[in-house]
Amino acid sequence: MPNRLAAETSPYLRQHADNPVDWWPWCDEALALARSSRRPILLSIGYSSCHWCHVMAHESFEDEATAAVMNALFVNIKVDREERPDLDRIYQLAHQALTRRGGGWPLTVFLTPDDHLPYFAGTYFPKTPRYGMPPFVEVLRQVRQWYDQRRQEVMAQNAALGEFLRDYGRAPGHAAAALDGSPLREGLVRLERSFDPVHGGFGGAPKFPHAGDLALLLDAADASPDRGRAGRWRRMALHSLRRMAEGGIHDQLGGGFCRYSVDAQWAIPHFEKMLYDNALLLPLYARAAAQTGEGRFADAAEGIADWLEREMRGPDGGYCAALDADSEGEEGRFYLWASSEVQDALSPESWAVAAPHWGLDGPPNFEGHAWHLVVARPLEEVASALGLPVDEARQRRDAARARLFAERERRVRPGRDDKRLTAWNALLASGFAQAAAWLGHDALAQRARDTVAFLRRALWREGRLYASWNAGQARFPGYLDDHAFLLEALLDLLRVDPDPAHLDWALELAEQLLARFEDRAQGGFFFTADDHEPLIARLKPYADEALPSGNGVAARALLRLGHLTAEPRWLDAAERTLRAGWATMGEIPHGCATLLSALREFLQPPAQAVIRLPAGDGRAWRETARELGRQGLRCALLPEDAPVLPLYAARQGGVAYLCSGTRCLPPLETPAALREAAAAELGARPAGPAQAPK
Repeated sequence: MPNRLAAETSPYLRQHADNPVDWWPWCDEALALARSSRRPILLSIGYSSCHWCHVMAHESFEDEATAAVMNALFVNIKVDREERPDLDRIYQLAHQALTRRGGGWPLTVFLTPDDHLPYFAGTYFPKTPRYGMPPFVEVLRQVRQWYDQRRQEVMAQNAALGEFLRDYGRAPGHAAAALDGSPLREGLVRLERSFDPVHGGFGGAPKFPHAGDLALLLDAADASPDRGRAGRWRRMALHSLRRMAEGGIHDQLGGGFCRYSVDAQWAIPHFEKMLYDNALLLPLYARAAAQTGEGRFADAAEGIADWLEREMRGPDGGYCAALDADSEGEEGRFYLWASSEVQDALSPESWAVAAPHWGLDGPPNFEGHAWHLVVARPLEEVASALGLPVDEARQRRDAARARLFAERERRVRPGRDDKRLTAWNALLASGFAQAAAWLGHDALAQRARDTVAFLRRALWREGRLYASWNAGQARFPGYLDDHAFLLEALLDLLRVDPDPAHLDWALELAEQLLARFEDRAQGGFFFTADDHEPLIARLKPYADEALPSGNGVAARALLRLGHLTAEPRWLDAAERTLRAGWATMGEIPHGCATLLSALREFLQPPAQAVIRLPAGDGRAWRETARELGRQGLRCALLPEDAPVLPLYAARQGGVAYLCSGTRCLPPLETPAALREAAAAELGARPAGPAQAPK
């Protein structure tokens, strides 16, 4: 008989609906039961595409004997970390404090029933002893015994942990008269130190894309007057993007990127595909294509966009959250090949190119028995070895890709988590809009418009933004990330769509950020709103995690909005956020790329063009905006009849205003005048070399 999770909107929770565990969702009733029964809470946090979450579920949560122990000793609560990032952030931080190491998923924490503070925490526990860990049932019994027999020790630990959580992220801010670029400089130095000059990216295995770090490097390169440093930063970012695109983290057949690589070479991924990773990588590859003209970058961007439309767009709008790592009970099964499978599927001509290009003529690269496709040898090298023109080799490779893709489509597909998350869809709307500006693609601009329209239709209810939508139901009042990411997406959308409704909604979201999320005493933004369900802590996250920092995005978006509208309140709130996050930027600058990006824009506001399109035919102005967008100039498009903004007076016909911060040139009344002024502005930026590092 299904448990209480069967009616939940989260696909992850519904995966556990038939477990013999007496699962509850996080709710007042479950918390009240723990208090009245004096049983601790076993809180299990995961997500639908998490491989080790599935392993623990199959081993323990589907096992009758293990479930009986869980039901007897604890009130068991299941949480989808994607629907409830508020809970996940708090208990991941608590896990880190208790264990002195990073967390992950599944997160397994045991809470005292009255104050919901964790007194023991871990991640995956095996059913039987292995990996140096005790069996899960033994953990369950010992954790309950500790609570029953050493209550005073548990309470003393909880008191200290509660104080730590309440104080976390509230170090004194920057009180000096002026902010400076020292955290930005140190962050770039640390990225240089951790850069992998061979494979790209930062650090060793496991290796994540770190899209925010790559964007920071490109932004710093564009802004720096030091040509040597600018060239080095640009090479680091572009080399990383090239190597990722060649690796197995990039789906060589279907496009899109997996969450991370288990090795330092980007060869073998953890096979889940997340919406947010691809939302962040799409504009990076589009930007790299525009700035270098390299086809591989454009191919990667178009592959992401095609994969999103083909596999992730929901039938009723918006984009789904993730694809599972597993299919048919095995991680990566959908993506792996036997060499003979490929050879049997291809013509001899295509095989001759595909085998060396994708490494199928070497030993298997996945656990000694299968191949996962990577670019093992560049196509030009393969063509030379075969005595073929590169164009012919490319045609054979593309024919092989199409044939293998068709073969793969007949396999059992990984599961799809079909909930629509506001924050992730907002990141994607921003990514579509930025990519449209860099590449001049109208189709991507339309997808950005459609995504924002879905969010407004499905997740904006009576002046309130919600965080998650599925099966026609919007749930959970929006978090900081939902508001900040959508605010930035609306401003990005103005680059390609002259609809003043985007600005109107952006202003409304900015008002809500200040009214319901800002720490008015110390600056910065809490992750939850002022009327959110009381939890054991109200965090202010400054560092980037899997997603960009909500405080970083809020500060950057408010700076852009303040400069666009000449409203000091937005600029002041952004500065307060930077001051509040100063200690975190100083402590871990290499983990604060988004906040550093906002600091850079605060110290050195980039140029932007505000273009009032003429009534009727504005094609020349639009084409100029498109041309300048491909060169990296932010353009905000508004119709002639849009409400007047303080710095940009209404005039008959088209007119443009080119500004840096609050400094504007005189009105530019022709597209040619705008191009000439922008050329002078952009020409001041160094364009460092684009080749890979030596």
